[in-house]
Amino acid sequence: MKFSENWLRQHVSTTASHDELVDTLTAIGLEVEEVTRIGDGLDNVVVSRIVSADKHPEADRLQVCQVDAGGDDLVQIVCGAPNARAGLMAPLAKVGAVLPGGMKIEAAQLRGVESFGMLCSAKELGTDSDASGLLELPADATPGTPVGDLLGLPDSAIEIKLTPNRADCYGVRGIAFDVAAAADAAVSGFNVDPVEARIEDALSIQLDAGADAARYCGRVLRDVDATARTPLWMAERLRRSGVRPVSLLVDVTQYVMLELGQPMHAFDRDLLSGGTVGARRARDGERLKLLDGRDAALDPQFLLVTDADTPIALAGIMGGFDARVTEATRSVFLEAAHFAPAAIIGRSRKLGLHTDASHRFERGVDPELPRIAIEYATALILDAAGGSAGPVVEAALHEHLPQPQPIAMRRARLARVLGIEVPGARVERIFRALGMQVEALEEGWQVIAPSRRFDIAIEEDLIEEVARIHGYDNIPTTLPSGASRLAAPTETMVDGGDIRRHMASRDYLEAINYAFVGGDLLDSWTASEGAVAIANPLSAELGVMRTMLLPGLVSALARNAARQQSRVRLFELGNVFTAADGEAPLHIERIAAVACGDAATEQWGHPSREVGFHDLQGDLESLAALSGARLEYEPVVTPWAHPGRCARVLRRAEAGQATPLGWIAQLHPRLLQTLEIDVDVIAFELDLEPLQSRAVPKASTRSRYPSVRRDLAFVLPEGVPWGEVARSVRKAAGPVLRDLVLFDRYQGSGVESGCKSLAMGLILQEESRTLIESDVDRVVASVTTAMLSDHAAKIRD
Repeated sequence: MKFSENWLRQHVSTTASHDELVDTLTAIGLEVEEVTRIGDGLDNVVVSRIVSADKHPEADRLQVCQVDAGGDDLVQIVCGAPNARAGLMAPLAKVGAVLPGGMKIEAAQLRGVESFGMLCSAKELGTDSDASGLLELPADATPGTPVGDLLGLPDSAIEIKLTPNRADCYGVRGIAFDVAAAADAAVSGFNVDPVEARIEDALSIQLDAGADAARYCGRVLRDVDATARTPLWMAERLRRSGVRPVSLLVDVTQYVMLELGQPMHAFDRDLLSGGTVGARRARDGERLKLLDGRDAALDPQFLLVTDADTPIALAGIMGGFDARVTEATRSVFLEAAHFAPAAIIGRSRKLGLHTDASHRFERGVDPELPRIAIEYATALILDAAGGSAGPVVEAALHEHLPQPQPIAMRRARLARVLGIEVPGARVERIFRALGMQVEALEEGWQVIAPSRRFDIAIEEDLIEEVARIHGYDNIPTTLPSGASRLAAPTETMVDGGDIRRHMASRDYLEAINYAFVGGDLLDSWTASEGAVAIANPLSAELGVMRTMLLPGLVSALARNAARQQSRVRLFELGNVFTAADGEAPLHIERIAAVACGDAATEQWGHPSREVGFHDLQGDLESLAALSGARLEYEPVVTPWAHPGRCARVLRRAEAGQATPLGWIAQLHPRLLQTLEIDVDVIAFELDLEPLQSRAVPKASTRSRYPSVRRDLAFVLPEGVPWGEVARSVRKAAGPVLRDLVLFDRYQGSGVESGCKSLAMGLILQEESRTLIESDVDRVVASVTTAMLSDHAAKIRD
């Protein structure tokens, strides 16, 4: 929000200096981002009237002007401005003046003609960037009057950074209440007298959007001179607020918005064909040409202002092109409305727009302002452009309008939260200065916030107001008191910090990506099923919540690889989101890792080689070891993975079915080509919670009895994976099996085609006795039988 300091001081009477005012704004939470001083050093610049303007005898683009500067004699000025003409009122910098840019004005000869000063543009005065011609002053200005007095200079343009909850400060008057409270000052009265209706012309209003458009005010103005100039004082305040004046009708609506915070719009009444103006939801397929010339495709998410059901404006965002006001306009329909934030938020971004009106409506506008704004704008227009006003027509759905509710604030709670005792009189003065109704009670106060303060809802909000205005510097810094309870971390889960540190120890860097991605990116991974679309996306490229971590993580790897990073190893812990039809979205925490390039950093001790599937599998196994998890792998086919180099990861269970965790794979070459990655990428993604889970550690003695090892080699079909073999062996061997080791895989001579030989070691041990030969033979027989029945395997000779 940018505004003129002098404009603010018109609304709040304070003796604070410029620096004190700026410091006060920041101290109360209205952070000042930039201050631009305007009009310093114009002591010797006055209003002047060009009496005559004759062509320079030696230069085609120069004129010799005789200028009335309020003295007894005319002043001769040589001027090259294209708009210099007889009768024009313009600023004159006299000899000896020093302009804001440092230019010192002296008497000079220009092409043989003497010049005693300089007629100035707005840029030369430092009030605007316009250097196209002389700054044209009002025709009724008095020559010799200091320009500073006429333009309200010196002044400052102050830009403040507002948090989304302070929508009331998107108007100068809203800021004035905060300044008055902090500076022990008073807000000046702002009484807008109703403008008498001199004509009967009026449009009826129909509200068909429920709570989305709960109040709408309109008024017809006839015989308006749309070509009238915007008053200089108004134009200057607009410029200092970062708004370039356009035309009187548009400037008045902008001015009212900046002063009160209420967006408005002006339609050409003669271009409205119906007798009813309405507010309703758009229909599928409707289109509207906007003021900026673009053709907007609409859907029921958008709110419309209509003329006899024909769209004429995007409510709360931008007016329509076909009903705009121009210099030919003679009749005006002024409108001001209250639109609910939920009906406006995100709609302008969906069209690639950002307007001052939508910025305010998205955050909340005072529902009591529309009629005041209509009356104020009417008075400004009639005063500058003449004409007659019709009656103000208002339609309201009072049951949908926000109603301020009384809030109780306890003295004890205030003192406990702030750590200090704020005198009751001081508390009441703060609330009243902020425009609140306050009633003292035995235990504290009952407060009703003004309708513009959407951010005041609970007791803590009131305490924050007291702290902010009383001054954070006045609240002592103290350490927390009282007993604190230390929460011991659970032993049944591996801490996320331990997982991060472990991955870092394996030479991975942690990445943090957006939780939302583009729908086209998920499509390329064939991971769009169950994707949750964002109602108010930051951009089209971030329109859905991610269903996997890998798309974002691989995109980060691609950006690094494209910048000559030959070895990239990244991991991420984060949530993914999915939703079934008609159900609320679910979020699942996962861990993912990606790697490409060399398996190890550059060194002389080992030959260089690319990272492979089993390198990442080793990292995964070491991660699982943190929780004591034993992993199993099953071949699986997925569109984003390389055929034959992808496995489903499961956590082995002591009893029952193994728990699926996720996948480990090399990415498919087609996907890498789509993502424009020219190196092989290995990746895994797992659900975090089942990986973190671990049994509570307990001490136990090692068996005093020796273990027995039996090595077995089986010939079985090539397509049987080791994971299924291991499950069969463990089930058949029972609890006496302490460990199972695969130490050889063979295909070739001696093994029939289509088969393979797997050699494994069975480590057997009992807790209570030494195993005898018959025990071992029984286990071997049971395993041999299970392998035959489950996998058609036989003992290799």
